[in-house]
Amino acid sequence: MRHSEFHRAHRIGWLRAAVLGANDGIVSTASLVIGVAAAGAAHETILITGIAGLVSGAMSMAAGEYVSVSSQSDTEAADIARETVELATQPEHELEELTAIYTSRGLSPDMAHQVAIQLTAHDALGAHARDELGITDTMNAKPVQAALASAATFALGAALPLLVTFIAASSNTIQYVAVTSLIFLAALGSLAAHAGGASLLKGASRVTFWGVLAMAATAGVGNLFGVIAG
Repeated sequence: MRHSEFHRAHRIGWLRAAVLGANDGIVSTASLVIGVAAAGAAHETILITGIAGLVSGAMSMAAGEYVSVSSQSDTEAADIARETVELATQPEHELEELTAIYTSRGLSPDMAHQVAIQLTAHDALGAHARDELGITDTMNAKPVQAALASAATFALGAALPLLVTFIAASSNTIQYVAVTSLIFLAALGSLAAHAGGASLLKGASRVTFWGVLAMAATAGVGNLFGVIAG
């Protein structure tokens, strides 16, 4: 009978960006809405502020992810280029380096040397990228993918508290947005944990904890400015 395995490591690149985007969309927009509402702003002003936050936040997330992941990608490309030169100019040294890596992982020196020779003959650059630099196709940086995932999920996350704000009566905006946003965050945390194979409770609790802090802080600021303005 054929043995099959299912791993989730290939999801890390887009999952991290997607969870970060959706979480930030919910937390920042809900907090913004609550803060402005606590300051006594009109319902229309709250909605316009939330929409502006959605658009600017999505663009900011896309730009930030693209720049950040591009920097990682540039570093990986530079390391690969340097390794290519070293393999061409110092093949014996590179073979010894690979042998030492496999020896440190538990192989006998003779076995490690044989493995290094065979992998070098098969794909020298791939072996060094994977075992020396830690760069693999599964884990390498993808700037465009990260930027699009962050922007799209931020917009989706931000749309949830905005929809609640639109539907809720102005007198209950803070309560409805706070409660529903925490529910959204708990669901997001559970979904992300499930996709990553982690504990659903742990995933839900860690995002709702920070959501509560953010909303409480902005509500306090809104109240303070509302009192001052009044």
